Amino acid sequence: MQNRFRIKITEMKKIYLFIALISLSSNSFAQQRTASAKKEVEWLTIQEAYNRTQKEPRKTIVDVYTAWCGWCKVMDRETYTNPEVIDYVNNNFYMVKLDAESKQDITIGNTKYTFDANNGANQVAVALLQGKMSYPTTVFLDAQYNMIQPLSGYLNAKTFHEIVTYLGGDYNKKEPFEQYKIGTYKEVFKNILPKL
Repeated sequence: MQNRFRIKITEMKKIYLFIALISLSSNSFAQQRTASAKKEVEWLTIQEAYNRTQKEPRKTIVDVYTAWCGWCKVMDRETYTNPEVIDYVNNNFYMVKLDAESKQDITIGNTKYTFDANNGANQVAVALLQGKMSYPTTVFLDAQYNMIQPLSGYLNAKTFHEIVTYLGGDYNKKEPFEQYKIGTYKEVFKNILPKL
């Protein structure tokens, strides 16, 4: 009887150990999942970004897209999920997602933008793209909402990171972009280049 009792205790210890291991591993998995889930671009509407920049001036990046744009989806999936891109843009810019074909009125400051049937796009998108309707287009605005540069087309994570660090760090006021890419960028960001 004592021997059967010992076997049951040993089996119970194994069961408790098994349950403890499962609990620890699922808890670790949940923590990893939560940590990775937190790391994403903080997207705003253009109105929210404008309001924030009035209180805390910061440059703004506007991702102008459409629902049918395949390269827009690739950029969402590959560029805007890169951890180095996310860290930099969240710390240095207000990030805006703008559906160019939005039929909703958009008010920025005292200006109201409506859907423009002739262009098949909202007037704010037409203004930001300077009438050159191409998607995706990444528009860079300074802290006063003045146009810095619209860039049409898909940008991979490395190219996008080069551009946002160039503009975000005001290197555009110090040196040409090509010089920045081969010199300053490689030196300043050498530790993260393999991650891009």
